[in-house]
Amino acid sequence: MSKSLGIIATKGTLDWAYPPFILSSTAAALGYDVKIFFTFYGLELMKKKLDLKVSSLGNPGMPMPMPVPVLLQAVPGMQSMMTVMMKKKMKSKGVASIEELRDLCIEAEVSMMACQMTVDLFDYDNSEFIDEADYGGAAAFFEFAGETDVCLFI
Repeated sequence: MSKSLGIIATKGTLDWAYPPFILSSTAAALGYDVKIFFTFYGLELMKKKLDLKVSSLGNPGMPMPMPVPVLLQAVPGMQSMMTVMMKKKMKSKGVASIEELRDLCIEAEVSMMACQMTVDLFDYDNSEFIDEADYGGAAAFFEFAGETDVCLFI
């Protein structure tokens, strides 16, 4: 009997996209049965066209090449600059892109469920999401999560 992992992904930024995909692909490689439940802003990670950003606002632990006062972090264009810097740093360190990690999860048969209530709430069209997306509510996810060995909220 294999182990299982359930993840609830609630964030839709570049920095918060890594944990669910890294943990899921690793667990799948170790033989776990894995399901990710994408809800609220986490649905951004299920879109065919990813346009994820990173922001240092509200993230005091983000390492910066030089200290930037909070007021300057709110200046228009700073989020785009931070995103470009982060993507460049990740690429220089050989970190896989979110698209690559998501494809790895799909290849490893990680189940990815979009929260139907959130899809309806934000008036998303299912055509915006990857073809591998399943749809269901919290009850459908809990059928799986209630029996998991590990369940994480990210």
